[in-house]
Amino acid sequence: MTQYRHGGDIETEKAYYSGELLDFSANINPLGMPSAVIRAAQDAILDAEQYPDPLCRKLRLAIARKEGLLPGHVLCGNGAADLIYRLALALQPKRGMVLAPTFSEYEEALKMTGCQVVHHRLSAANDFDLTEEILGHLTEDLDLLWLCNPNNPSGRLIDGALMDKILDRCSENNIFVAVDECFLELCRDGKPLTQRILEMPNLFLLRAFTKGFAIPGLRLGYGLCGDPALLDRMALCGPPWAVSVPAMAAGLAALEEDGFLEKSRAYIAEERDWLLAALGRLGLWVCEGAANYLLLRTSQGQDLRDALRSQGILIRGCGNYEGLDQSFFRVAVRRHEDNERLIEALSRCVEAGQ
Repeated sequence: MTQYRHGGDIETEKAYYSGELLDFSANINPLGMPSAVIRAAQDAILDAEQYPDPLCRKLRLAIARKEGLLPGHVLCGNGAADLIYRLALALQPKRGMVLAPTFSEYEEALKMTGCQVVHHRLSAANDFDLTEEILGHLTEDLDLLWLCNPNNPSGRLIDGALMDKILDRCSENNIFVAVDECFLELCRDGKPLTQRILEMPNLFLLRAFTKGFAIPGLRLGYGLCGDPALLDRMALCGPPWAVSVPAMAAGLAALEEDGFLEKSRAYIAEERDWLLAALGRLGLWVCEGAANYLLLRTSQGQDLRDALRSQGILIRGCGNYEGLDQSFFRVAVRRHEDNERLIEALSRCVEAGQ
């Protein structure tokens, strides 16, 4: 069976630890699901004897109104990953570029279509920031560029002026740009590119309810694009009933949540700063990201992950990210009591030299 490459794999981890696990390997809003979203999903079970709307009409209309767009600019899917693969299938690019390190599914989806994938490597010495060096690689022989803002696993935001230069260069050279903004709504300084899609039809923005509203198990993502014909092709690149009735209901309720994301951003920023300082006091190298997760580095390698698991704590080993090795780990920003428990466990590991 294919090995799972991401965090949040609780069932596999249970084979190594029989007690309750505290999961820092998956980056979900620490405030959890809003009560209205829970109720909406529960109530929608009563409608599950009917097929879901394959066009997600009510949800697309609500998203479009929120974003200041038309429903034709919105496509809903079975989580963000579903749309990553649909985009690759619809575009069929010959040569695509991804960052290294970044979320692996962009590359996996491109390779599935036979696309040649090239890496633009980021440096730990520069906190894995994207720089203007990339501009020289955005040439006419490139069909597609995948970006992640903030990037995963570093949590670093792309400078706004640099992003504008990238988009302009890609427009000049007819390069399609896909930008994953799934974590952006949890960043205080995040600036979405929504309005750029109206002037740039070769731009696709990936969003999800998964992170901000803590519903990864419901699987609900959406894409925004100024080219409705492309979204129509993407819709045909998978099954027609991609979004379930409870997921659509949860999404509609989430869009009605007033102030929840703002409250979440404030909480995450405070806890991230606390966690960043605490990790630094342990002598660990930490990338100062802007998202609800932090990338750290230690000489203890895989032994650290095993030692924490033995204490009932899961972290994300990043050795399978292109451009990283076994010394890198990613930890989510959780509630304060959970973050304290992580630091206490890490302190024991550091003291033991594990």
